[in-house]
Amino acid sequence: MKKILRILAIAILLISFKSIEASAQVIVSIKPVRPKVVVVKPVKKRANYTWVDGHWKWHKRSQTYIWVKGHWVKNRRGHVYVAGHWKKVRGGYKWIPGHWRRV
Repeated sequence: MKKILRILAIAILLISFKSIEASAQVIVSIKPVRPKVVVVKPVKKRANYTWVDGHWKWHKRSQTYIWVKGHWVKNRRGHVYVAGHWKKVRGGYKWIPGHWRRV
């Protein structure tokens, strides 16, 4: 009996970990379109900052996309900014957020 309970407990743990893993990634079949009003990168460059274009971000609570306006981010020494982009994956598209990559 104890052996069966132990196996059952392990199975429940494995299933719960799998469901957490599955909910951590959102795959969409159609990429969201850019909004009609787009904030364009300012002409004047800000010293030691990189411009991040506006983009859609998945909002878990409302289960919808929200628009994040373009903005400046402070540069990180020894890094280059990789802009967020949509990556084609099995079943649709996945948003890869912008991030800093060491050079």
